[in-house]
Amino acid sequence: MRRGLATAGAAGAGLLGRSFAEKPGSRRFYGLTGGSAVVLLTAGVLGRDRTVTASRASSPVAAVALGAAAFGVFRVALPLAERVPGFSGPLARIRSYATEGPASATVVTTLANGVAEEVFFRGAVFAAAGRTPVVTSTLLYMLSTSATRNPALVGASAVMGVLFGLQRQSTGGVREPVLTHLVWSALMLRHLTRVKE
Repeated sequence: MRRGLATAGAAGAGLLGRSFAEKPGSRRFYGLTGGSAVVLLTAGVLGRDRTVTASRASSPVAAVALGAAAFGVFRVALPLAERVPGFSGPLARIRSYATEGPASATVVTTLANGVAEEVFFRGAVFAAAGRTPVVTSTLLYMLSTSATRNPALVGASAVMGVLFGLQRQSTGGVREPVLTHLVWSALMLRHLTRVKE
């Protein structure tokens, strides 16, 4: 099981890394990011015998609110991060991928990857991680994101990886992390688009 997850994780990270080497808004970019989502989602679903979808003490409303709150923190931190040496370029790069190309394709691939990442990292990987699932799943999430060679994305994966991992630990399922990830991603994408305008 762990070998299969490692292979899928490496394949998904490879596709993600390749996508961020492509021109923003290009067909290859969307194809590669879509491919990464398919790989991770498939691996996560195949590991469903170790993944709990239904949650104990679940609260979809709280998960949505948490996603909105996380966005609020990132929105405040974004202007500050742009002043940090070495971050303005990576942040501008992220903005270009968010704003160039068909908006519908950007939304679909962004949300699809959000779902896939949660099913894989907070689902199958978390269940197979042993005694330190939050730490292990977060570190592997960061390692996967590092394939983009974008420090801003890696930093975001560290913060959100811990948050998603704690959600998974407290609820026992992936539904809440998925909802939080979707809300956070959608709001971040909307904000980046408005800033560009």
